[in-house]
Amino acid sequence: LEEHPYNELAWFNLGAAYQGLKLYEKAVDAYLYAVAINEKFDYAYRNMGDAYIRLRNYKDAIDVLEKVLELTRPEAVIYEAIGHCYDKQENFAQARFNYKKASHLSPEEGNLHFKIASTYMNEGNWKTAIKNLDNAIKLNKLQPEYNLAKGRCYLELGNVEEAITQFGHVVRMRPRNINGWVELLKTFHSAGMYEDGLEYAGFAWEQTEGKPIFRYYISMFLLETGKTKEGLIQLESAIQASPKQIKKFIEINPSILQHPQVVDLVARYKKKK
Repeated sequence: LEEHPYNELAWFNLGAAYQGLKLYEKAVDAYLYAVAINEKFDYAYRNMGDAYIRLRNYKDAIDVLEKVLELTRPEAVIYEAIGHCYDKQENFAQARFNYKKASHLSPEEGNLHFKIASTYMNEGNWKTAIKNLDNAIKLNKLQPEYNLAKGRCYLELGNVEEAITQFGHVVRMRPRNINGWVELLKTFHSAGMYEDGLEYAGFAWEQTEGKPIFRYYISMFLLETGKTKEGLIQLESAIQASPKQIKKFIEINPSILQHPQVVDLVARYKKKK
């Protein structure tokens, strides 16, 4: 650089080196020198956009990524990155606009339909979100997060049966997926389907190799079905295995604290602590 201070490629390479070291502010400074020398250096703007995103400076990231679109042919990855920035700013309409631009250029990319659906979910537009999730699932049937999102939409619409179906798809595809099991069990509980919940909590416990959260669920469903002794035994085992998850257990069903034996058990643990 001392010998060629006006060489934009040298500044670009320095920026890329800083970026590789995760020194994003220094990378941005180097790219700014590169584009000051050559204002049409699209790769410098592209890399600068990535650095700004990593710095969570979404406003400046949008500016430089839009510059890339001015200088080169449209690319799905650039529109998607701009959409991501608007998403982070909670400007869901603009995020969706850019995701749709990206989807038009890459119509076989299911993840773009998922991102479009997510913007509708953030706005509470559940039915339109489901339509876009259906598009995502058609393109990629083996992405459990799509079914997980679809199940949450149906739950918001009060369609418990379809929500259970979608969460069921998730745990069949990924039996060790904790989030899928949790959503399924929460749905059983909210619907008052305690016997089903107890059965599936047992499956979740087995499939996830004994994750303590599912012992809490087993306890909860046992208590809900009047099997107090077994429920308290399971609860005590859950507390011993993972005491920090007591709070989650209570959040699932706050009314459980109306059960005096549960209160006594939790209180005994707190005293020991």
